[in-house]
Amino acid sequence: MSIGVLREGPLHAALKDWLAEPGDRAEVRVDRFHIDLVRADGELVEVQTGSFGPLGPKLDLLLESHRMRIVHPIAAQRRIVRVDEHGEVLAARRSPKRAGTVELFHALVGLPTLLDHPNLVVEVILTSEDHVRTATTARRRRRQSDSGERRLVEVLERVELRRPDDLLSALPPLPDDAFTTRELAAALRCPVALAQRAAYRLRALELVEAAGKRGHAPLHRLRRASSDR
Repeated sequence: MSIGVLREGPLHAALKDWLAEPGDRAEVRVDRFHIDLVRADGELVEVQTGSFGPLGPKLDLLLESHRMRIVHPIAAQRRIVRVDEHGEVLAARRSPKRAGTVELFHALVGLPTLLDHPNLVVEVILTSEDHVRTATTARRRRRQSDSGERRLVEVLERVELRRPDDLLSALPPLPDDAFTTRELAAALRCPVALAQRAAYRLRALELVEAAGKRGHAPLHRLRRASSDR
């Protein structure tokens, strides 16, 4: 079994199997990196369940000479499942949290202009997942911690992002007038902290621009070329 397989979690493994097509090769070494799937047409496919930051060295080396696809799952629906030490289900409840494509801004940490590369496709997969946790939580530095593990239940939707403008099309409509990050949060239906990340990354992609201030709050607005969509 390869190093890549040994390190992958159940969600990663399930998505890799779900994505596999006839002619694909799994866990292939390309240059000095292991690649999740290599398509028959040569496209390199990486399933990334967390931040894209760790992919930086791999992308730096491979993107100039290979077509690549990063597949990122977002739990649009989630169930919290508690299990005992034998894996038997003790309790299950539906999480009220609903997530959408806006969650991608968490993953783009450190690589805000990633969507601007012509050899790269980012595919967001909206999923139904079980988040499986143990019956008891471990204590770390006086705080309870249980990262659990994500398990795929169903793929609900696939969204391909081939260029920066595709990101705007995949989000709820942004305000037509200049907006604060708090107003952006309301438009995207997300926490203000995530809206702040979104504003930073949208500026880096030149999809929005600075628009002065309202009081002490910085303002942003859609760039003219992007707003005519």
